[in-house]
Amino acid sequence: MRIISYNVNGVRSAVKKGLIDWLKTNPADIVCFQELKANREDIPVELFEELGFHSYWYSAQKKGYSGVGILSKIKPDNVQYGNGIMQSDAEGRVIRADFGDVTLVNAYYPSGTSGDERQTYKYQWLDEFHDYLTELRKTRPKLIVTGDYNIAHKAIDIHDPVSNKKNSGFLPEERAWMDKFFDAGFVDTLRFFNPDPHQYTWWSLRTAARERNRGWRIDYVNVTEPLKASLKDAAIYPDVKHSDHCPVYLELSL
Repeated sequence: MRIISYNVNGVRSAVKKGLIDWLKTNPADIVCFQELKANREDIPVELFEELGFHSYWYSAQKKGYSGVGILSKIKPDNVQYGNGIMQSDAEGRVIRADFGDVTLVNAYYPSGTSGDERQTYKYQWLDEFHDYLTELRKTRPKLIVTGDYNIAHKAIDIHDPVSNKKNSGFLPEERAWMDKFFDAGFVDTLRFFNPDPHQYTWWSLRTAARERNRGWRIDYVNVTEPLKASLKDAAIYPDVKHSDHCPVYLELSL
């Protein structure tokens, strides 16, 4: 099972920038999108399905905002839209797909960069999502959690940890949540294979940050301990450029 997680920063925009041609190279069996910025009826679904993908979309109620989707060449046994928490579901932040005894959760974590109100909601969402995962693992212990977490976990995951220590996405409370997440039995799959610095998945569109690789690692594909023995490879693809993020890759042998 090959999985890609990709914040496309607007799925229609990414299609115009060559997303379909890239998908034609068969980079994965399952592709998880975040930040669709489109209602389902406005997404060119047929372009994805022509490539052999089953497609599942969960848009925000607000037009042009948030949203998550899953493309899969393996037909899931079950798809669940949302996690049952009102505001998160209104913002189209979580979609789940079950494949046998393996469950994939694709999530677009809130950003707190627009101000204190959204930062407060981000903390609320993180706690609610942790509770959701804890409950889900009671019946679905083999869990894959993909998405744009909007948090750089450690100093190695951000180009300038000193200057950014008071910025949303690298605040102590957010990083402590990531500690709690991994301590609860999740595996950081990229770091399982690659301990090297300068591995980033998002770059500001200002100041030529991508060209200078002054980025943040805020996109992840993580698994619970029962899947650790199945890990085969993990990588990021910084040269794939349909978005201000890049795709994150995981391969499992199931």
